[in-house]
Amino acid sequence: MDDLVSTSWLEKELGAPDLRIVDATFLLPGDGRDARAEYEAAHIPGAVFLDIDEVADLDSPLPHMLPSEARFASRMQSLGLRDGARIVVYDNSPYHSAARGWWMLKIFGAHYVAILDGGLQKWTAEGRALESGRPQVRHGHFTPLFDGRKVADKAHVAAIAGADASQIVDARGAGRFSGEQPEPRPGLAAGHIPGARNLPQGRLFNPDHSWKDGEALRAAFGEAGVDLDKPMVTTCGSGITAAALLFGAHLLGKDDVRLYDGSWAEWGADSETPKATGPA
Repeated sequence: MDDLVSTSWLEKELGAPDLRIVDATFLLPGDGRDARAEYEAAHIPGAVFLDIDEVADLDSPLPHMLPSEARFASRMQSLGLRDGARIVVYDNSPYHSAARGWWMLKIFGAHYVAILDGGLQKWTAEGRALESGRPQVRHGHFTPLFDGRKVADKAHVAAIAGADASQIVDARGAGRFSGEQPEPRPGLAAGHIPGARNLPQGRLFNPDHSWKDGEALRAAFGEAGVDLDKPMVTTCGSGITAAALLFGAHLLGKDDVRLYDGSWAEWGADSETPKATGPA
């Protein structure tokens, strides 16, 4: 199974005993939508719902920080995800949150994980089957093997901020990156991490919500001034859209990438961290 699978491929695989499908739609309160309610109204047959806000460290003051190995394993088992299964993640979100689901599954040890190219938007536009309600699932055994090499904390980001050897790439929109637009979460400073490049995550996608590929994808990074030969840390508002940049780099064969899980929710709230404003 490739890391990115087509809607036609998934339709042919529906019902396979080793296949698990995950809806990882994430929305912000200001979006005026309810991701779980939308899932229960219409989802790809057999899909389960991964609540990114709930599969998290609920003791952290920061939003949807990574949970412990034990909590992650427990939640995956309750969704019927098990060792050895082929897992396809999709979303119906402007934040392309399937990438966050993919990243979490990979760093906690799942071997066979893919993203559905185009997500539920493309699946629905093509008239493919949907179902409603919640499917009955059998608990599986999920063995967590956390890979911390794919995660960056504030200390690591502070150490490389402004350095030439590594790059920090911010997935937020240009207005938030420059500081011209306020952050949606209260209590956060405006601007960005010094030295960061700005690549709004939407630039990695085609109009039909599918991922750009090949030279078009590479060009999106290049136009943002990103040097793909340097180690990279991706960041955003709270660690969701940063995963899209990480996955996009992965599609180009670049895997020396870490995701700053705290992102601007942590950095922007700390009065002692340096901030920059204006374009990259």
